[in-house]
Amino acid sequence: MILISLTTLKYLSLGGVFGLSAGLSPGPLLTLVISETMKHNRRAGIRVAISPLITDLPIILFSLLIMDTISQYNTVLGIISFAGALFIGYLGYETIRIKGISVDDQQAKPESLKKGVIANFLNPHPYLFWCTIGAPMILQAFGISLITMVLFLVAFYVMLIGAKITIVLLVSRSKALLRQRGYVLTMRVLGIILFLFSLFFIRDGISYLWL
Repeated sequence: MILISLTTLKYLSLGGVFGLSAGLSPGPLLTLVISETMKHNRRAGIRVAISPLITDLPIILFSLLIMDTISQYNTVLGIISFAGALFIGYLGYETIRIKGISVDDQQAKPESLKKGVIANFLNPHPYLFWCTIGAPMILQAFGISLITMVLFLVAFYVMLIGAKITIVLLVSRSKALLRQRGYVLTMRVLGIILFLFSLFFIRDGISYLWL
């Protein structure tokens, strides 16, 4: 029971860290979250923040279908693990380099939820994340237990959505907060953690290639 508990905690932590990193990292969706909040109000920003709950399900199902198709090919799984490691390393590098966020107020338009859904569907990062990182981790977590998989996904989306809603609340008070030292320091710590997680995917890649 202790081993199962510790392993489940590991996936819970991984889901939380990946979700927090995705929620705080600058990109099309976060830009839209900020611009809609500044142009309209908190409610508009929150609508954009929850859009991944609508867009991610087909992306996840597509990624799981691909993983199920190639699950018998260890060489392919090894390559995907290395690709995941590279992608996580890239995210870590980009996260460490962040010095703040600036947004053009004039970019905002109405229909916030619709814009958030479109922005997320057209953003390549969710596809890259779920195909190289998320889907393999879902399958690994499910191999341990259903609750482990559920906790991984819950932690990911609680932190993803929660981080963006927190930014909405901060922006509604002062957009200058996005350039303060605390935000930059948080992103650098997350970048280092992402680099460390990339090592796990390198390890998995080596394991698959040696099978």
